[in-house]
Amino acid sequence: MTAAPTAMVTLTLVEGRLTPDRYVFDERTTCVVGRGKDCALRLPSDEHHDTVSRHHCLLDINPPDIRVRDFGSLNGTYVNGKRIGRREEHQTPQEGAATPFPEHDLADGDEIRIGETVFRVGVTAPHTLPLARCAHCDGPAEDPDGNRAGDHLCTDCRAEPAALAGRLLDLAGPGRPDLAPLAGHVLLRELGRGGMGAVYLARHEPTGREVALKVMLPKVAANTGARDRFLREAEITRSLRHPNIATLYDSGFADGTFYLTTEYCTGGSLDRLLRRRRRPLPVAEAVPIALQVLDGLDHAHRQGVVHRDLSPSNILLHENADGSTTAKAGDFGIAKAFDQAGLSGLTRTGTTAGKPHFMPRRQVIDFKKAPPAVDVWALAACLYQTLTGRTPRDFPRDKDPWQIVLQSPAVPIRRREPDIPGALADVIDHALRERPRIGFSTAAELSEALRAAVPGS
Repeated sequence: MTAAPTAMVTLTLVEGRLTPDRYVFDERTTCVVGRGKDCALRLPSDEHHDTVSRHHCLLDINPPDIRVRDFGSLNGTYVNGKRIGRREEHQTPQEGAATPFPEHDLADGDEIRIGETVFRVGVTAPHTLPLARCAHCDGPAEDPDGNRAGDHLCTDCRAEPAALAGRLLDLAGPGRPDLAPLAGHVLLRELGRGGMGAVYLARHEPTGREVALKVMLPKVAANTGARDRFLREAEITRSLRHPNIATLYDSGFADGTFYLTTEYCTGGSLDRLLRRRRRPLPVAEAVPIALQVLDGLDHAHRQGVVHRDLSPSNILLHENADGSTTAKAGDFGIAKAFDQAGLSGLTRTGTTAGKPHFMPRRQVIDFKKAPPAVDVWALAACLYQTLTGRTPRDFPRDKDPWQIVLQSPAVPIRRREPDIPGALADVIDHALRERPRIGFSTAAELSEALRAAVPGS
C-alpha cells in the first residue's frame, strides 16, 4: 500500500536577518515567536528587531493547517499587510494581553510580518479528496477537510459519544479483531465527558469486572500515521504498573473512534470530590493525596513517561474495602498524545481550548519537550487548588489564557488562604516557581519536602 502524502507547513524568510531562513513543520506543534530567550522561533534582540515583543505572537500548526494570533504586542503582527493585533501605546504588555485579538487561519502564499522580519507561508497538502463519509453513520461528514485522508466523523455523531460507544460494543466480537478487547462488555452509565469525548462505566459480563471505557473522537480525519502515533503512546502508558497509577488495560481504534479501557476508581475524581464538598480539603486530607500521586509520578518518570496533562479531573480516588482511599494518576499522557498526533485539530489558541490552569509556562513555550518537572509543577498546582479552592494563577475571562501563563507567576498560596501552615506554604510556593527553572525537578524532591513540612503525612 502506498503511504499517504505527508502534509507540511513551511515558513520561509523573505525579508529580514535571521538564521536559519526556513522552518519546516511536518507534525502538530505550537510556536511562540518573539525576542524572548525561551521562544521556539526566536528573533534577535538587535536594532532590526527592537519593535518585536518578547512574546510577540503564537503560531498554532497542525499540517496542513496553520493559525496565528498576536499577543497584544506593541507594534502588532501583520498578515498580507493587514494588522491583526496591537495594543494601544499607553497599555502595558499585561493590559495588552487583556485585549482579545482574533486568530487568523493562514493559507499557502500568505505573508506574516513581525517587525522587519517577513515570512512566507508554504502549505504542502495531498490532493483534494472526494467528499468524506462518516465512519459511524456513513452519512456525509459535515465540513469535510478535503486535504486530510483517513476516517471522518460527522458533527452529529461526535455529539453523541454514547451512541458511538454502544455501537462499538455491539460490533465487538471474534469477527472484529480491532474491537476484540471490547467483546463481552456492556455500558452501565456515563462517568463524564469533555472536549475529546466521554467516559463510561462498563462491565465485562463474563468476569463481572467493571472498567472505565473512554471514547476519544478526533476532530480531523484520523489517518494511519496519526492513529499509529497515538496508539504507540497508549501502549507505553499501558506498560505502567503502580498502585498510584490507574491501569490502562486496552486501547484501539475502530470506525473513526479511539477507545481505551482503564481501571475504574470508585471514588471518582478529585475535582468531583471538591465540588461535592463545596470547600477546600484540610491539610491532613489533601497532602496524603498529593503524596500518593507523587509516588505514581515518580514511578512513571523513572520509566521515561511524562503525564503532561495532570489536573484534579484526572487524579482519581479509589475507595478500598478497609475504608481507606487510594489516589491514582489517570490518563497518563493520553490527552497530550492525542493532541500531538494532530487528532484534536487546532486547539491551543482560541477560547475553545479551555484554560491551562495547571500548566507551567515551560509547557506552553516548548510544546514537544515536556520534562518530568512539568508534572511536578502541575501536581503542586493541584494541591494548591485542593487547599484553597483557587488555581495558582487568575484567569479572567477577557484575557488570553496562554499569555497569562507566559507572563503571570503563581500567586503565593497564603494570599489565597492565610491559615495554610508556613512550612507547607513555603514548599508549595517553591514548587510553583518557574524562573529560572521549575522549583522541584523531580517528584521525589517535592515528596520529600512535603513530608518534612507536614510530618506524619
